Formats: sequence, structure tokens, C-alpha cells
Amino acid sequence: MAPSQSDALVLFGVTGDLAHKMTFPALYAMVKHGALKVPVIGVAFPKWSLERLHKRVTDSIERSGGIDDKQALHTLLSLFRYVSGDYKDPATFTAIKKELGNARRPAHYLAIPPSLFETVIKGLGEAGLAQHARVIVEKPFGRDLASARELNRVAHTVFPEDSIFRIDHFLGKEAIMNILYFRFANSFLEPIWNRNYVASIQVTLSETFGVKGRGAFYETAGCLRDVIQNHLFQVVALLAMEPPATRDFGAVQTEKAKVFQAMRPLKSSDIVRGQYDGYRKEKDVAKNSDVETFCALRLFIDSWRWQGVPWYLRSGKYLAENATEVLVELKPSPQNLFADSEPSTGRANYLRFRISPDSAIALAARVKVAGKDFIGDQRELYLSEQRPGQESPYERLLGDAMRGDGALFTREDAVEAAWAVVDPVLKNHPRTRIYKRRSWGPKEADTILAAGDRWHNPKPEEKS
Repeated sequence: MAPSQSDALVLFGVTGDLAHKMTFPALYAMVKHGALKVPVIGVAFPKWSLERLHKRVTDSIERSGGIDDKQALHTLLSLFRYVSGDYKDPATFTAIKKELGNARRPAHYLAIPPSLFETVIKGLGEAGLAQHARVIVEKPFGRDLASARELNRVAHTVFPEDSIFRIDHFLGKEAIMNILYFRFANSFLEPIWNRNYVASIQVTLSETFGVKGRGAFYETAGCLRDVIQNHLFQVVALLAMEPPATRDFGAVQTEKAKVFQAMRPLKSSDIVRGQYDGYRKEKDVAKNSDVETFCALRLFIDSWRWQGVPWYLRSGKYLAENATEVLVELKPSPQNLFADSEPSTGRANYLRFRISPDSAIALAARVKVAGKDFIGDQRELYLSEQRPGQESPYERLLGDAMRGDGALFTREDAVEAAWAVVDPVLKNHPRTRIYKRRSWGPKEADTILAAGDRWHNPKPEEKS
């Protein structure tokens, strides 16, 4: 039986930055596309009037790209209700229940700090607002294995697992979804997608900016927790998973969870941590902070398909480019008939997925240069996937959650298995190395690479 559509959206943290930057524009797009017609009950502590909330929503949409459909904006504003109250006060949930009216299948979206998740989830349960409802929880879902298990335990006292949607906007990107499609829609890929033909796989997420005034947050998180354990691990799961038995989202989640369970727990020698020069002078950052703004690690997946293949993951602030890329490097030919195709002259053939800022897939192959000599160079067969009018990640994810489609969300067993991989190095790790801004991080990151391997540094609109 198909899941039922949510008949209301309760938005906790409606006055916060996340709602202003991401949620309101997504709701506006959903209205324009006819995907949102139900009441939206905003909940927060400030004693705002509905008029003030309307101004906040309008300002958000103006800043995110402008108002190009006044009727859609009018419709969105007409859907909003507002409840002011303390999340610890049962009267707040009573007021939410009143505003819901006849709605019986609400989706509760927790766009609030993780420290409040437990309070709100328990409040929903005690007020009778969880029956036939869904809960959408923003990352981070825990900060280590123990806290993730506890949060899962609390959530399950109120909601069944198939009603819990752990949201990670990264999974809503069109380019991320295309990785899954490309892998299993093309028959030529499967025979070589294994340890016999793949030499290594790299995933890089680089940013040219710093913590942007969020020093207090970064002091509690760091790059490993903020980016790698969730965003990049999800990319690895899509690349490494076995074919799901069906297109059902449960089958996809099962295969992703198996990847995390097969990951070898990290050791201190598998990780290099860096900190950009000047980070300790940022607002709300400790003068002797050892928090990493850069992290590189070597990962192994102990499965039949990937045994022995190194996965190199890297992310950081103030790096040389704004880009997210995957490079799947293939093993060189078993016999080199042509001198210029020796591995020492460059990379072997590879497949490159560019996720951002532009979306593309490229396959590198050697081509002979015109002339009598057997000399060639490596060129990319390049397919750009950038299309105007694509759904934003939050539009897609909120819509999916309200429909009950969990394909792009993370299940309990996957969350805990991913934390189990990084848990050993959250405290037992090497100290950070200072690196220059707009570089590719500390040079020590090269030490985790196997002999002959080197980092792939993304370039702007890289084509050849």
C-alpha cells in the first residue's frame, strides 16, 4: 500500500536561520509546482505576529532569487499559521494541536538545534501528535555513536522507523541522485566496477571560504563530523553499494547500510587533520583550538567487491576551489604496447563525477594524435548535466518526506554503522596541521596515499 500524503507541515524553528535560508524558498517552489497545498504551522519561542512571520517569509524569498510568481507567494503566506511557545511547555503542543484542526497526518519538521530534538519529540508523543504523523530531523543526527544510539532510542519511543526522516540536504542534489542512476542504468559499468579494475576512488569537497562567523558551531563539530561522516560517506555508499533487489526505497537503504557495516573502523594513521591559518582568530574560537577545518582520510570497505581498494576522502575550508568531485581511477592496462601510455606519464583511465558547482560526468580515455607515430594523449568524454529549473535539495526532500518516500533519507542502522567507523578517531587522532588559505590543505595529507597515488585537485569547469 502506498504511503499516505501528509496533510499538514509543522515547522519547528520557523524564525531561525535554516528556515530563512533554505526552508521558505523550498516551500515557495513547492507551491509554484502544485506540491504544497496543506497548512504550515510555524512554531518558535519569539512572540511574533503572523504579519511579522509573513514579512520574514517574503524577505527570504526575495533574497533567495526574487519573487517571480506573486500568486504563489500569496498562496504560501495564506497557508501559514504561527504558534509561539517554549518547547518544554505542554501548552505549546496543545496550541499546535488546535492549529492543526482536522489534520490527522502531519509532518513535523525539526529545523532546530540538535540539543532540542529529544525535548520536541517527547512533547509530540505526550500531546498525541505522533500518531499517523512523520518527523523530519535535520542533521547532525548525534555527534558520536553513543549519542546517535540514544537519539534513535528516544525517537523510537514515539515514532516507528518508517516515520522518521533524517534529512541531509546533500542527498537531495540532482548530481548525487545521478550517481545512483548512472551506476545501475548502464550495463557497461558493472563488469569493471570492482577491485579487479578499480585502483582507487577519491571524493573531494572543497570550499574557498572559512567558517563565516560560525566559530562556536565549528568548535563543537569540526570537518570530520560536519562533512565527511555524513555527506561524503553518503556518496561512498552510493558508489559502493550492491544493486538493490527492487527500486523500493527500503531495498536501497538496506544496501547502503551494508556498505557502512563493511567499512573498516578508522585508525589514527588513516587520518590527517588540518586547520587553516587564522582560524584561531575567528570569533568564538578557542585560542589554542585543535578543531580541524580540513580532514583527509583513507578508508577501506571489506566486501567481496571492494576488498583492498583504497577510498580517499577529503574536505576543508579555505581550499583552492569551490567544488565537489569524485574520481574513480581504473587500473592501467596489463601490457603497455605504447611507451606514452605508461602510468608514469599520467593517470590511467578514470571516471569523474562532478557534483558542484556544476554537474557533469566525464570518462577519460587515451586517443592517438594524428601522425605516423603511436603517440596520444588522454581526453575526456564530457557530459554536462546542468539543467535549469531543477528542484532544489530542500524542495525535493521535504516533498519526499511528506509523501512518505524515504529513498533519499538515512535509516537507523546506517546512521549507527557510519558513526561506528569514525568513532575510534573522534578523540584518538593526530593534532591538526596549519595550512595556508587557498591551498589544498596540509602537505601531510599525501602521507595517507598509497605509493603511486596522488590527489585529484578539481578545477573550474574542467573539460578536455
